[in-house]
Amino acid sequence: MKNEFKSPGQLITHLVEQRGWSKRVLSTVLDMSETVVNKMTTDVRPISATDAILLEDVFGVPASTFLDLQSRYDLAKARIKSAPDPRRSERALLFSALPIASMVKRGWIDVQDIKDYKTIESELSKFFKVESTSEIPVLPHAAKKTNVASNTTSEQLAWLYRVKQIAVEMIVPPASKNSIENAIESLIPLRISEAAIRKVPEILAKAGVRFVIVESLPSAKIDGVCFWLADNAPVIALTLRFNRIDNFWFVLRHELEHALLGHGKSIIQIDAELEKDNSLYQNIAEEEKLANEAASNFCAPSKKIDSFIARKSPFFSERDLLGFANIHQIHPGLVVGQLHRRTGRYELFRKHLISISSYITPASVVDGWGTVASTGF
Repeated sequence: MKNEFKSPGQLITHLVEQRGWSKRVLSTVLDMSETVVNKMTTDVRPISATDAILLEDVFGVPASTFLDLQSRYDLAKARIKSAPDPRRSERALLFSALPIASMVKRGWIDVQDIKDYKTIESELSKFFKVESTSEIPVLPHAAKKTNVASNTTSEQLAWLYRVKQIAVEMIVPPASKNSIENAIESLIPLRISEAAIRKVPEILAKAGVRFVIVESLPSAKIDGVCFWLADNAPVIALTLRFNRIDNFWFVLRHELEHALLGHGKSIIQIDAELEKDNSLYQNIAEEEKLANEAASNFCAPSKKIDSFIARKSPFFSERDLLGFANIHQIHPGLVVGQLHRRTGRYELFRKHLISISSYITPASVVDGWGTVASTGF
């Protein structure tokens, strides 16, 4: 029945006429004033749940019928008053696809009021270097194309663009395969001491590598990245997601191997959750496998650590650990990290996995943890 009528007032009027009543009679039956009944039949007064029950008693029509008609009528009126606005869906898409709140919080885009959509659009266009927000790469059907891997999330992409903003402002000499190889050789003696880590940025800068530390966005799970700017300049960025000496050296050497082999020039692959990408596993990309193997061997000579495990497993002593580290002139934490990766026994010697942020961040270009790196705009 309700499909025949567009409003509850029309249905009530029909039912009154069907019985040969007048509105005055209906007001008497309902024990309501004629004014109230007139407002109900002309849809001036919305039908409440109580009204619907009273009408059900009088006409034998389910109360839900009156309430459904009222709901449909209210929605139809609202659609007339609320004109379609394509910008509304665009705003919804932007806020769904991009970590705008995090970008504002980190100072990546200059927005004082999150409701100021015009400024948000302008800042996002500036951040992603596009003419309009419809060209932002992470959005469906975006006109702008990038060389970023297709599995990159919006948070990871925003982080990558922030790294690019910072890196292009850095001044370093031209890089070469030889300069990167020399830098890696210069890093080897630094493995023995956490304090020596502060020398890393200077060594990389002299080799022509733009090295930055940018805190990861929530849920992005980024460890690092290696890519190249238009002038064939390598960029290496870390997040220090795990603020440990073993993880720092592993991720840094992993990214340096990418740079050494020219990875990241055609497709940028952000390295996320590297600790799950163990090189002992075979189901990872060849580029990542090569980088993992180089990183593992840098942290502790692979053949030596394998021999150490074979001889000492399953009982590893502190004395043996420190002896191995001393012989190979590496920090015990690096040995522990490799023991963890190879044996899966993450409970071993965790006290040696010291934090290194207090050594590396003062000497580096840093964005995050309350610091906003300056850029050209």
